[in-house]
Amino acid sequence: MALTPAATEPDAWGRMMAAGQCGDGAAYHRLLSELTPWLNRYYARRLPLAMVEDATQDTLMAIHTKRHTYDLQRPFKPWLAAVARYKWIDRLRAMGRSETEELFDEHGVNDHESAVTSAIVLNELLRRIKPAQASVIRLVKLQGFSIEEAAAATGQTESLVKVNIHRGLAKLTSLSTTDVALE
Repeated sequence: MALTPAATEPDAWGRMMAAGQCGDGAAYHRLLSELTPWLNRYYARRLPLAMVEDATQDTLMAIHTKRHTYDLQRPFKPWLAAVARYKWIDRLRAMGRSETEELFDEHGVNDHESAVTSAIVLNELLRRIKPAQASVIRLVKLQGFSIEEAAAATGQTESLVKVNIHRGLAKLTSLSTTDVALE
């Protein structure tokens, strides 16, 4: 990331801070805007990534709060580095005080291979029976519809839904899962 033109000039940030202390809001705003990327890089090398933005904001707040302590006769960058270092140390101390919990293997993601394989095999088996049977089996047995709801959804009578479920399940039972050709 390239430095801004003002940051490459000798103590340009110091002049902006001095102007800000004299009431130049635009210069002060520009200074804080230019310090943000520098602070982000500073903390990215020293803290976990999740803490970088918070540390940068804390430091900008500290600079604003302690701006009256900056001596206009001295270089700005050492003063800035000291403020950033103190905020970094504060973050390290806070990390040491925060409780951490060890993650065990049972918190990991479960293996879904058997569920996926079962769904593929079931879909293949349902393709091998009559569409009217497959649709009512899906509705009643897999999705939890009542016989009445399945009849209304498919346009079949309630008696036909029951017959198609019975015959379809009988056909599924007779099909061997080893015969299912998985694509």
